Amino acid sequence: MPSIELRTRQSLALTPRLQQSVRLLQLSALEFQQELRTALDTNPFLEYDSSEAEDVALAGTTPADGEDANVSAADTLAAAEPDGLPAENSASDTLESAGQDDMPADFSGDYGSRSSARQNGDADGSDPAEWARSQPTLREQLHDALRLYRLDDRDRAVARFIIEALDEDGYMRQSLADLAGSVDLEPTLTEEELLVALRLVQSLDRPGLGARSLSECLALQINALPANTPGRDVARQIAEHHLERLARREQAELQKQIGCSAEELRVACALVRKLDPKPGNCYGRAEDNYVVPDVIVRQARNKWVVSINPAVQPRARIHRMYAQLFAQSAGASRSPLAQQLQEARWLIRNAQQRFDTIQRVAECIVAHQKAFFQYGEIALKPMVLRDVADELGLHESTISRATGNKYMATPRGIFEFKHFFPRELGTESGGTCSAAAVRALLKEMIAAENTRDPLSDVTLAKMLADQGVLVARRTVAKYRHLMKVPPAELRRQL
Repeated sequence: MPSIELRTRQSLALTPRLQQSVRLLQLSALEFQQELRTALDTNPFLEYDSSEAEDVALAGTTPADGEDANVSAADTLAAAEPDGLPAENSASDTLESAGQDDMPADFSGDYGSRSSARQNGDADGSDPAEWARSQPTLREQLHDALRLYRLDDRDRAVARFIIEALDEDGYMRQSLADLAGSVDLEPTLTEEELLVALRLVQSLDRPGLGARSLSECLALQINALPANTPGRDVARQIAEHHLERLARREQAELQKQIGCSAEELRVACALVRKLDPKPGNCYGRAEDNYVVPDVIVRQARNKWVVSINPAVQPRARIHRMYAQLFAQSAGASRSPLAQQLQEARWLIRNAQQRFDTIQRVAECIVAHQKAFFQYGEIALKPMVLRDVADELGLHESTISRATGNKYMATPRGIFEFKHFFPRELGTESGGTCSAAAVRALLKEMIAAENTRDPLSDVTLAKMLADQGVLVARRTVAKYRHLMKVPPAELRRQL
């Protein structure tokens, strides 16, 4: 029979403000900026703050003697509430960012954008230096070269189509038959016309462009060499018919198949290895992925100082006039605008909390990994998220969100926060070392090896064991693969 039963249960529910705080913390710098821009566009109680009263608080220069070098994100938040509003609207409702003029050259401006460079006062807002720095892309270079040829409209259109069909490496990956079927021209385009246009494109700029295979790419480069180049004929045979044998270092078989002397083969192999397998990489590329550091690490008075990157802090605050008018209106608490005002307050406060958490985590990482900033990768210590969580009194999931998609600009380069959490490996003495330190040791050993007799994975494992680091051969192979270092037989040079 149906019955009614009363049960008590405890459950944990995230409030909307806490949900927003968690979501903002796990966003990258670019995603957070986009989130704040969207809020500025849609929430009438948020406004862009163009004041420069507190720009000096996040100046990107090294602090002078007597100044506090540790600038936190909380120092950039000022009160923006008018009198008469509820006390809940605290001083954290204003988000300031630093002035771009005080930032160092390495970190100033809009990352990935040229708009910040257009401040020279020219009428058209252009910067002549942009033209000097720009590098034409592969297709731009080929289109410019094509303009020098006197062609009819059809031939020029086919050549342009071939140029657009090249990939970023400069190769023609599609077959001519497939290309002919995808072009709408009258009369119908034939493979012979495409082949003629391809030959023209291959002669426009660097030899090797427009090749349909690696063999053809290398052969085009060899054919462009002077006829008296030593080893040219043998190198052409290798490129056209024996690339796999060359990759496997089958010297005796190559000499037998080609019918040349050992010295001629050595010269030809050296010539082939000097060729460019990806000629398209020599041109500029339109990059659409940018890394924006969330924090900047500098050395001041023999101490490593962590500060929030001013470029990632958009200026936003509560709109004073709108907030005053809303507070004075009748029935304000029941108006739909009350929710938007509350969301604006939450956004400002959660943004402040986001910066505070990221800075605290970054400072903890720098404190644990001081040796890295002095000596490099080889000095990285093993560390896990729990180490930071225990020290800061935060949950491990919070540390995971604070380190995901976050970057740190250091004198040694820009590194992801996760880079400073290498895996722990045991040593012969019973101590520990980091996986990053092992990779650094392997890199030094391989760099110092004899190129005629390179070190095998087994030999590298033994050399690490001699230094007290116990790793298996397969672990060495895995680290070598991560460093994109070929095996010993492919590193051998004759």
